[in-house]
Amino acid sequence: MSWNVFWIFALVSVLLWLAGSLCALYGRKRLSEILVFAGLLVFAAFIAGFWASLGRPPLRTSGETRLWYSFFMMLSALLTYMRWGYRWIPAFSLVVASVFICLNIFKPEIHDESLMPALQSWWFVPHVTVYMFSYSVLGCAFIMACAGLFRGSDIFLEPSDTLVYIGTAFLSLGMLSGALWAKQAWGNYWNWDPKETWAAVTWCIYLIYIHLRLSGKTGRRRTKWLYIVLIAGFAGLQMCWWGVNLLPSARESQHVYAVGNNVEYNQLK
Repeated sequence: MSWNVFWIFALVSVLLWLAGSLCALYGRKRLSEILVFAGLLVFAAFIAGFWASLGRPPLRTSGETRLWYSFFMMLSALLTYMRWGYRWIPAFSLVVASVFICLNIFKPEIHDESLMPALQSWWFVPHVTVYMFSYSVLGCAFIMACAGLFRGSDIFLEPSDTLVYIGTAFLSLGMLSGALWAKQAWGNYWNWDPKETWAAVTWCIYLIYIHLRLSGKTGRRRTKWLYIVLIAGFAGLQMCWWGVNLLPSARESQHVYAVGNNVEYNQLK
């Protein structure tokens, strides 16, 4: 299994997700769930086959993390739809997932089969997958926030709360596992690396949202600001994920996995 056949699996998955999204919009809930789930199975088949062909988890490059994000985005959308029944959530989530799928199809240079020393750790898989899942759940919260801000209604706060609680919990697990990984790889739990700094900023934004939700009543003006906080949190996630790589300081980042930026250490061999 290679990137050369990814477009086939991606096309089948997107078509199934599109059909499922249309069924959701027309109130065919059961059929919609089946179609979206079928699309997830097709996408998961590629991930599994690609994993087997690489001989390592496909989590090394930005393209590979986008692969997981697309999968988790639609999984989160399916679970959100099953729980709250918002008929438009699969369609909006499909738009987000499709953007990352298209990037993977049209930017083949972002894929690399090498695995740098710092990534040869058993912390690698749980750290990245937990983060990608949290990003997808919080991505659904972002969609809810945009809808709520557009409609000027607080009806989307309750589902956003649940999504933020789940997403922030997994985000916290991701940061904890990352700290333990950093201790093993570089000798310190935290180094205020650019990516680590943005991770902390993003985590604090979601904690601010949770604090605001638990500390006061909802009013129209307050509701608006709550949605804005969620949107800011999602922007922070994007900055933490790939935006930080555009900063000049990223050249010295420990999270730029080039040989010169990583220490060879026996325990990861």
